[in-house]
Amino acid sequence: MPYTAEKPGPAHDPEALRARIPGWGADLDHADRPAFPREQPGIVTGAHWDLPEQQPEVGERERSVEHERLTPVFGTAQPLHGVSGAIRRRAYRRYSEGQTAHWLLLILGDRVDAAGAHLRSLASRRPDDPLTLSGVLGERGRSPIASRRQPGRIDQKHTWMDPLLVAGPWLLAIAAGTALVRRAVRR
Repeated sequence: MPYTAEKPGPAHDPEALRARIPGWGADLDHADRPAFPREQPGIVTGAHWDLPEQQPEVGERERSVEHERLTPVFGTAQPLHGVSGAIRRRAYRRYSEGQTAHWLLLILGDRVDAAGAHLRSLASRRPDDPLTLSGVLGERGRSPIASRRQPGRIDQKHTWMDPLLVAGPWLLAIAAGTALVRRAVRR
């Protein structure tokens, strides 16, 4: 049972694991393991509970299909909302954490949420400024072009697409806004 105060016992026979998995058990020598004394059965953990008290669920919470219940304590600061929340709920309800689709849907939900935040900022008095928020101005005086051409930089392969990823959504938003204004003026 997960989330209990007791340390679970060994699940498999160590000799069977050593025979099946090359290199298994390399850390079994207790002299090589600084945490060994704390792993002994019967060590007092200091936990005053057998199973922690379950935090009450207010509203619906996302949970992985691998787990039968939520952890005893969970965050509630950012509840799922809107289209991004629907995408994230689908990722948790439909796919296991071991599947790529689960993580791709979570990334898509994050990008949808970010796009919504950018659109909301355009409608506010102080819209986001992509130039200053990207940190580009902080590179002035520090050889920004020359530093990107140094050998060994890992990001050289995708440097060409960075301006597209940063400026692309803004250009699309401006194009969409211009098209909407033109339609309104024609009517």
